[in-house]
Amino acid sequence: MRIFSFEKLIAWQKGRELAILIYKTTKNFPKDEIFGLTSQMRRCSISIASNLAEGSGRSSMKDKARFSEIAYSSSLELLNQVILSHDFEYVDENQYIQIREKITEVNMLIDGLHKSQVSAIK
Repeated sequence: MRIFSFEKLIAWQKGRELAILIYKTTKNFPKDEIFGLTSQMRRCSISIASNLAEGSGRSSMKDKARFSEIAYSSSLELLNQVILSHDFEYVDENQYIQIREKITEVNMLIDGLHKSQVSAIK
């Protein structure tokens, strides 16, 4: 089985873990949120890993950097939604802390990846 370059990225691996965590967490959200916050959070979490994967397939470093920037933005959007989910009491304090820590970890990895891509452009 062939392993693609994005699968070796720690940022992608941790983004994938984050998506799994979000799917498991939102499974317990109220049913009336299925087309609202549940859907938004799931799409954001998938977007993070997907943009890292797509960026890895781009030939120019500028394109790679753009996709890591999009992944980072999706992670911030997801953080906002997690904060709101906590405010609405859809996630308890422990879940909130766990998810927030995972998002912070992913953000740091994406930021490092992005910085290395940008420095390669210069």
